[in-house]
Amino acid sequence: MTSMENTTRVTEFILLGLTDAPELQVPFFILFTLIYLMTVVGNLGMVTLISWDSHLHTPMYFFLSNLSLVHFGYSSVITPKVMAGFITGNKGISYNGCATQMFFFCSLAPIENYLLAAMAYDRQAAMCRPFHYNTTMTWNVCAALAVASCVCGFVDSTVHTFFTFSLSFCRSNVIHHFFCDIPVFLSLSCSDTHTTQLLVFLLGGFSAFCAILLILKSYLFIFIAILRMHSAKGRQKAISTCGSHLSAVCLLYGTDCFIYLKPSSSNSMDTNKFVSVFYTMTIPMLNPLVYSLRNKDVKNAFRKATWGQRLS
Repeated sequence: MTSMENTTRVTEFILLGLTDAPELQVPFFILFTLIYLMTVVGNLGMVTLISWDSHLHTPMYFFLSNLSLVHFGYSSVITPKVMAGFITGNKGISYNGCATQMFFFCSLAPIENYLLAAMAYDRQAAMCRPFHYNTTMTWNVCAALAVASCVCGFVDSTVHTFFTFSLSFCRSNVIHHFFCDIPVFLSLSCSDTHTTQLLVFLLGGFSAFCAILLILKSYLFIFIAILRMHSAKGRQKAISTCGSHLSAVCLLYGTDCFIYLKPSSSNSMDTNKFVSVFYTMTIPMLNPLVYSLRNKDVKNAFRKATWGQRLS
């Protein structure tokens, strides 16, 4: 921190991390290293498998490969810095480094929201209008949805990061978190943060609301289509097809609501940090498992890749 005309300007931040207990540093380093390795192998493996096997060249797996890249990015933006803090004890992060971390984290969150909405629309098209599916979900439509998700995410993130780092930070450089998240970051500012907080709420709320609305609309039509099915086997197959996506949606929005929508009087920084670990590190690790354990196509593609043959 540099002194300038009786004012202290922050040039570096200190991320307190998850714990200061010396006896937990090495165990946590090993734990998060394993989580990160599983995340990298699982998500990049899923992308590679989908690209390699022509049987997985469908809209559903196209969106899944994009979602896997997002989860890989999520973890890579945050986890290596946390791991370095455990093993070296250096918890400092530069002003620009913090801004960069916030930018990518804030861009990946809405991208994930919109990709989940696109996947829900894909499932709706497959179940409600199966005979028109190939003309509805063309590759041009899929590419447009993916590109639009990325553009919206990066635009949101640019606005968030610009307005957040336009504030003055002169009170403290200590962040009671393990990454540069906006809510805890704004508490360090000595400027008026009401406009920034309102902007974050409106943009973040709009992104989440639009995605949730699209997902709910899609599943309403899917639910109606399932009720109209006369075959119990067909209903079971339809529910199984949507099960993985619904699990991902519930995991994401459940943790988001816990952190951002609970009353401020009940805030617990330690609880928030450990819940944040869940959605920034654990969910990205679980993503390949959620979408592959009960997916016959992915299992067959993996067997073909490893043993050179497709098993039924």
